Amino acid sequence: MSVVINFFIRAMVGMALIFFINQYVVPPDSSINVGLNPVTFLTSGTLGIPGVGLLYGIVCYQIL
Repeated sequence: MSVVINFFIRAMVGMALIFFINQYVVPPDSSINVGLNPVTFLTSGTLGIPGVGLLYGIVCYQIL
C-alpha cells in the first residue's frame, strides 16, 4: 500500500512541477512545454523529479 501512495505523491509533485515550469519558467511563446497527460503522469510517478527532467530533456532534444 505504501508503494501506491508513494507513486501517487511523486506523480502529483511531478505534475505540479511541470505545471509550474510551463507557467512561470518557460517563456509563453516557446515550444519547450511538456504536456500534462497520462504518459507524463506515469513518468513522473515512476521516476520522480528526475523523470520530469527527462521529459524536458526529450522535448529539448526534439527541437534540435
